[in-house]
Amino acid sequence: MGRSAAFFDLDKTVIAKSSALAFGRPFYRDGLITRRDVVKSAYAQLMFRLGGTDEQTMARTRDYLATLCKGWQVEQVRQIVAETLHELINPYVYAEAAALIEEHQAAGRDVVLVSASGEEMVRPIGELLGVTDVIATRMAVEGGRYSGEVEFYAAGPSKVDAVSELAIARGYDLADSYAYSDSYSDRPLLECVGHPSVVNPDRALRKLAVENAWPVLEFRHPIPLGRRLRERPAVPVAAAALGVGVGVAIGIAWYGRHRRAKVTPVA
Repeated sequence: MGRSAAFFDLDKTVIAKSSALAFGRPFYRDGLITRRDVVKSAYAQLMFRLGGTDEQTMARTRDYLATLCKGWQVEQVRQIVAETLHELINPYVYAEAAALIEEHQAAGRDVVLVSASGEEMVRPIGELLGVTDVIATRMAVEGGRYSGEVEFYAAGPSKVDAVSELAIARGYDLADSYAYSDSYSDRPLLECVGHPSVVNPDRALRKLAVENAWPVLEFRHPIPLGRRLRERPAVPVAAAALGVGVGVAIGIAWYGRHRRAKVTPVA
């Protein structure tokens, strides 16, 4: 038997909102993205959650991401995420998810965030949760700027490819590992481990969970980190199990098309 791990989707599983759309409000308010970007990205998120998980839809989302981000400075993106992370993400972390992550860590399992959002966004969120391992979308970079190419798109079957590679490198026994997600698009991820659970599932995933007798968890208590530490344990994880049974990979699409105006251009 090898080591085991726990793989967590991010949006609506660990946090109570879309990590990509979370940054839209301040960026739009400051003129960093256009109204058209806001509407188009919100619509793409809606279509994804309504079941737009086929390869063609995911390919369009990937290409949109690549086009939108082309030319952005990587450090500029990281700065935006760092400036807004505690305001926009910390208050929306599910207490149940945080407790479950701690339980897996206490049991000696590695915890891995697996998200279609950009790595520049997912990794800081992982650090906020005490998670150092992430699988996320990676953009190709040339000269400190995004080139307009997607190096790795962490959605659908690609998530399983990355999980399998990590399992081989780390010696994880996937049959003894865990996975958590809210979206039917993560069916391949859930099916590749021995202990899948669905969290706040969409209709299609709930049906699949019932058919396969997978645990169905309902997370309902987003609580900021400071309160979780003061009130711990905030919500027993066991109480979240109510029965048996991507975020869209806009990724860094909210990071600041017009942020360049506030950053000295690179020569």
